[in-house]
Amino acid sequence: MSSPEARLQELGITLPPPPKPVAKYKPTVLVGNMLYVSGHGPAKGNDPALLAGKLGAGMTVEQGKESARLVGINVLATVKNALGSLDRVKRIVKTLGMVNAAPDFLDHPQVINGFSELMAQVFGDDAGVGSRSAVGMGSLPGNIPVEVECQFEVN
Repeated sequence: MSSPEARLQELGITLPPPPKPVAKYKPTVLVGNMLYVSGHGPAKGNDPALLAGKLGAGMTVEQGKESARLVGINVLATVKNALGSLDRVKRIVKTLGMVNAAPDFLDHPQVINGFSELMAQVFGDDAGVGSRSAVGMGSLPGNIPVEVECQFEVN
């Protein structure tokens, strides 16, 4: 299997500039061999409908899953900026996926799969899959559909 940087190219993914913090926090904190990544929202895609909305209240699971994939692209941009190369990532350890959801929405794991499947494509089926939680929230900042924070083990 090729390196994470090469897989990005194979997947046709160009990372955007890493998002800037919108409040008082650091996008990443490196402690020993662990990189802690603050919550991220979706990268700007071609479809503005994926950047705001609530699952189960006008936004479909498929749209939510694509929004979660866009979150993954933003996370990758931040990780690359922090480490210099995605090839330094040894594995993803933990993901917390938060879904902006109507009270009766039940498909949080399927939405967060958009993030998790991207990580598996970039880092492989072992290193790209870690422990995970997928939870619903009454709202998220800026009405984003998905927010993800995660931790990586790095070399």
